[in-house]
Amino acid sequence: MLQRLTAFVFVHLRARSLAAIAVLATALLSAGAVWADKAAIASAHPLATAAGHEILGKGGNAFDAAVAVAAALSVVEPYASGLGGGGFFLLHRASDRRDVMVDARETAPGRATRNMYLDADGKPNEAMSLHGALAAGIPGTPAGLVWLSQRYGRLPLSVSLAPAIALARDGFPVDGRYASAASWGERLLKADVEAARIFLDDGVAPKEGFRLRQPQLASTLEALASGGHNGFYAGEIAARLLAGVRSRGGIWELDDLTAYRVLEREPTHLRYRNARITCAALPSAGGVVLSESLQILEGFPMGSVSRVERDHLIVEALRRGYQDRARYLGDPAFVTPPARLTTFAYAHTRAASINVSKATPSAELDVLYPLIPEGDNTTHFSIVDAEGNRAAATLSVNLPFGAGVVAGDTGILLNDEMNDFAIAPSTPNAYGLVGGEANAVQPRKRPLSSMAPTFVEDERGVLVLGTPGGSRIISMLLLGVLDYMEHPDVDLERIVGAPRFHHQYLPDRIEYEPSGFAPEWVEGLRAMGHTLQEGKRRWGNMQAVFVDCASGEASAAGDPRGRAGLLF
Repeated sequence: MLQRLTAFVFVHLRARSLAAIAVLATALLSAGAVWADKAAIASAHPLATAAGHEILGKGGNAFDAAVAVAAALSVVEPYASGLGGGGFFLLHRASDRRDVMVDARETAPGRATRNMYLDADGKPNEAMSLHGALAAGIPGTPAGLVWLSQRYGRLPLSVSLAPAIALARDGFPVDGRYASAASWGERLLKADVEAARIFLDDGVAPKEGFRLRQPQLASTLEALASGGHNGFYAGEIAARLLAGVRSRGGIWELDDLTAYRVLEREPTHLRYRNARITCAALPSAGGVVLSESLQILEGFPMGSVSRVERDHLIVEALRRGYQDRARYLGDPAFVTPPARLTTFAYAHTRAASINVSKATPSAELDVLYPLIPEGDNTTHFSIVDAEGNRAAATLSVNLPFGAGVVAGDTGILLNDEMNDFAIAPSTPNAYGLVGGEANAVQPRKRPLSSMAPTFVEDERGVLVLGTPGGSRIISMLLLGVLDYMEHPDVDLERIVGAPRFHHQYLPDRIEYEPSGFAPEWVEGLRAMGHTLQEGKRRWGNMQAVFVDCASGEASAAGDPRGRAGLLF
């Protein structure tokens, strides 16, 4: 009822200012998910959701709203995304039923080298790929916003960016999630004068209610609004970005910025049972791993086994999907993974090695499946509009507050996405993911990602789904898709709130959320030979929208983990 009341308020205050809507959003929303008639927005922050609805109220479509929501999130969730980061936008245009993925992933600087994160003894130095300007890839989010606005939106970019500009210029009271994130990243932010000045309160993590103002970021957003692509990647802003990065030991060149372009890619399409699933394509690993895992599971009677047996099968499917992620996947401009990875025939061979009552140690998989010869802190939002257009976007600066460096006086907090490359063969990144040559550092290459916005379509309607969560993104989406497919009713709150577990091939263990699983579940999986580790916190911040095929009504739900501030 609260969400429906909020939607009513948005509809009847379309002509009001962002400030008025922001007050109502803060007062009425416990999550950033609302719906109104046949349009719905689910995002990680109520102020971003409010920005999207303001743009819909001005006649914008889902793609204009996506620009507004993404830009607003970059202001209100600087620990999760920002103009200094990148991501993927999965779009569906109703007029011609076109699905497309807009790849706004960061790229490695032109001076990047294969061994740039090795020390003098040739050993990996992960800190160099995580902290400071050397960890930053060339941002893609600004180019993505311009592309969406110019190619798919109907409003001027300046209109869609106006809510974010107002939030940055006038400020907003931070919530508990910001306070927790700032506490977690306080030491990192203190190491940079500009970052400490902007994001801390007199050198310490601010408390909930602290008003965060970012006037320099507002100026950069205004330059983007007026100048489009060149307003960020050329001219004065580009010069100030370069000066800020180079002064902190970074290796960006002007050519890195002027050469940056978003890419449109054909999404990954697959069928699971009677549903059509559309997911992100490489350099997101999401589509490949989700496709392989679901096709493996399709060969098992998931509905007629016990909960422990079902989850054992899910773990074994993920183990094999993540193994192939580590061995084969990377930027498709640099590597060509085996085409068979997304075929049912290949999934059938992988399923044949699964023992339904016993875990397969990950170390055995490399023997069973030798290499086929060759011929990832984050945010998400989901949007549908009354015309049937839809947008799902997952955006990131990688770890909370990225590299912890603000580029000069631009207000741009730099990402640390270079850590998503394999800095050395079989060396785990910050999320424990391993990789090989396919994801090695190379100039202008895009690092492999787990971000995977997803559409699920069947006779009941359309589910738009996504989540942050680093290496756990794909396993969370798999669990969400299975929940949707295994229940005749569509319960978004159940889908986004269900307890989660995860396996990623290496390390060879099941991680599971605290307080979500019975002791019998834990012991049952241990009896099968699995190693289990209970997490210290719950993870993910899933945002879901569903359009009912029969009624045409849209509904939305945000993850209760985000509402409760349980992510840090």
